[in-house]
Amino acid sequence: MTLLRPLRLIFSALAYFLGIASADYLGATISPLAIALGLGWALFAQTSMNLLAEVFRPINEPLNGLFGAERVYLRDRLLLVSIGLLGLAAGCAYLLYLLGSIHMEALILLALSLLIVLAYAVPPLKLARRGFGELLLAAHIGYIFPSLGFVLQSGEFHRLLPILALPVTMLALAYFLILDFSTFADDIKYERVTLLTRLGWQRAIPLHHGLVIFAFLLLAAAPLLNISAALLWPAFLALPFAILQIVMLHNISLGARPLWKPLATLSAATFALTVYLLTFSLFLR
Repeated sequence: MTLLRPLRLIFSALAYFLGIASADYLGATISPLAIALGLGWALFAQTSMNLLAEVFRPINEPLNGLFGAERVYLRDRLLLVSIGLLGLAAGCAYLLYLLGSIHMEALILLALSLLIVLAYAVPPLKLARRGFGELLLAAHIGYIFPSLGFVLQSGEFHRLLPILALPVTMLALAYFLILDFSTFADDIKYERVTLLTRLGWQRAIPLHHGLVIFAFLLLAAAPLLNISAALLWPAFLALPFAILQIVMLHNISLGARPLWKPLATLSAATFALTVYLLTFSLFLR
């Protein structure tokens, strides 16, 4: 498990630009500087979130394969890097304030993002070790970042935002649940509490299937809320990947060979392709 987890940063950037595309679709004036500063906040905050989880990893677990004095040395350096990244994120927020892009809605989202980062990794909450980390990660990437991208450009919320962000959050949570399956043996060995170990695999598998199915059902129901079906239909090009993802996990639950890496890659592709297609469609309209 790498420290930086680059896929999370890619997901964060994709989700953030989904929010910008939504604002552009609704006719908001797009500020390139606000885009850059908001993206800086998203990447710095998410990277710090990743690193702080390693800094506060229990002492009985290796840190990047290291124990003893080497582990302590790496932990201290990661703590300094995490603090520096949070400082850079704060600098981005301050520049956004000087730019006039910080309205009450944006301030709420920035505060929620910071709260999620600290609650995820830092004691006393440290929710990543209590089985709720996946929920926070999915909400941070799938809901907070697209909302932030949207609000920084438009200055307000819109009903289009939850219609896009909720399915994205569900697909992100399904991906993180798949990752839990691939590390299940180590989690039991080190007595780590994840969403999977908290739920048990018997309940986690139907939850995964429900998240993926309901994400696309929400997108399909968007026309009932006066959102154009032509706007969202490209996302359904990712549906075959989602179906294959469900079938693979179902087969594993029935005793098939557990191909966790291909399944994790497929789940990541389902998320990334859905977000990309939605973003592309919004920018074209």
